[in-house]
Amino acid sequence: MTRRVVAQGTFDLIHPGHVHYLSEAAAMGDELHVIVARRENVTHKEPPVLPDRQRRDVVDALGVVTEAHLGHREDIFVPIERIDPDLIVLGHDQHHDADGIRDALAARGIECEVERASARDPRYAGELLSTGRIVERILDARADE
Repeated sequence: MTRRVVAQGTFDLIHPGHVHYLSEAAAMGDELHVIVARRENVTHKEPPVLPDRQRRDVVDALGVVTEAHLGHREDIFVPIERIDPDLIVLGHDQHHDADGIRDALAARGIECEVERASARDPRYAGELLSTGRIVERILDARADE
């Protein structure tokens, strides 16, 4: 039996933290499906700079990803129902409440485990593991030019 895993996120600028998260999620099953949030649904932080389809295409090109999907415009659980995962892996620092997700899945009759991925510590001085920090570094560097 195939164990299907779902990971999700914004993935505006792919960085080593994303690679760690997706690699860890992929190791938990046989297939890794990634749901890429639509720009209009990103309300907990600055919206992504890159278009939805471009972010989906970049995630889909990663070797550990079986298939990347765009999130649903109105209901975040629609792609989960379609993919029918055995496990949802949340990023270590994602704002989602794991128990709230479990409750919502149960209310919809979706039997699925929910776990959190581990954090990836920087491996060298100056390594950035945050899209926001990468954008800040770019803006700072360009402001000095």
